[in-house]
Amino acid sequence: MVAVTESRLLVPVDESASLRNTVAHAVEEALDRAGESGSPAAVHFVYPLAERISFRSSSTRAESARSLLDRVASWAEEDANGADVTIETALVATHEYLSTPNDYADVLVRYANEHDLGLAVFDPRYDPIGSTPLLPSLEAEVRRAGLGVEEAPRNAEQSSQPLVRRGTLTQFFALFAASFGFYLLLAGSVAPFELATGAISAGIVAVALWRVSLTSPVAPPDTVKRLVRFCLYVPFLLWEIVKANVEIAYIVLHPDLPIDPEMVEFDAAVWSALPVTTLANSITLTPGTLTVDVERQHLIIHTLTASAREDLFAGTLERAVRFVFYGRAAARIPSPFERREEEES
Repeated sequence: MVAVTESRLLVPVDESASLRNTVAHAVEEALDRAGESGSPAAVHFVYPLAERISFRSSSTRAESARSLLDRVASWAEEDANGADVTIETALVATHEYLSTPNDYADVLVRYANEHDLGLAVFDPRYDPIGSTPLLPSLEAEVRRAGLGVEEAPRNAEQSSQPLVRRGTLTQFFALFAASFGFYLLLAGSVAPFELATGAISAGIVAVALWRVSLTSPVAPPDTVKRLVRFCLYVPFLLWEIVKANVEIAYIVLHPDLPIDPEMVEFDAAVWSALPVTTLANSITLTPGTLTVDVERQHLIIHTLTASAREDLFAGTLERAVRFVFYGRAAARIPSPFERREEEES
């Protein structure tokens, strides 16, 4: 067995602005450590391809992952410049469902143990989930499992994205108003005591989180417009839920139980975390459809009936969510069914 040394590196990869720099750093680090210890240098680049339900003839995600690994291997060989270093690439966790830092850490540590790797080098922007800050917890879990951990340096020109950002008074008051309104909604009263305790609670929340929870500047006119459109969306969604409930009740009471369950997937035409979350939750709230998985804009939905699938691909909910967040013009974007027809033609 090859002795476990820290000149044998594990580097998890995913698309990021700092990946090229991480590859160069990993190769250089492996060669430096090999020179100091006299042991062979090796760098294993791995792509944790968490299992997703898919019904396509070939997995686009797998093809993209292999393409990225080929690109990384090419970069690494270029950086090695003929030096004696072993470069390996691999897809891992292809039959596992990964959702937490502990899940990813288990996969990486298991691979490191199987291949006698002693040090994990992380891209500072490594974020395989795409919407959750995973890296600090992942590094801690890997370190706790006994594997050495190092984070590649950031390039000077790469803009950092700190957790705490410079806030504005508009963001502060927006968070205060939202917290205060939510408190009163839960209290169900506007008595002086509720108003006072609500203001105190909202103030504490706003002071503590105003530079953390709001990810972009708040434009009051746009926010007001979105709130008005959201107020229109709520009764529309309730009506869709009522209609779907009636259909499901008919199916349950029908002696033949005419269901036709099927998993379907599509790329939603919404472009940030909150609209995607709103659409996914709206689909789940509507009886007959259930959002099973979301990866950025890609949704996997369980549908109970053919009519539920038709409604889903007709894009009624998707169009309504776009109307809320982007206005009337965005609502005219073709439906998922129309977009699929355009792709196939």
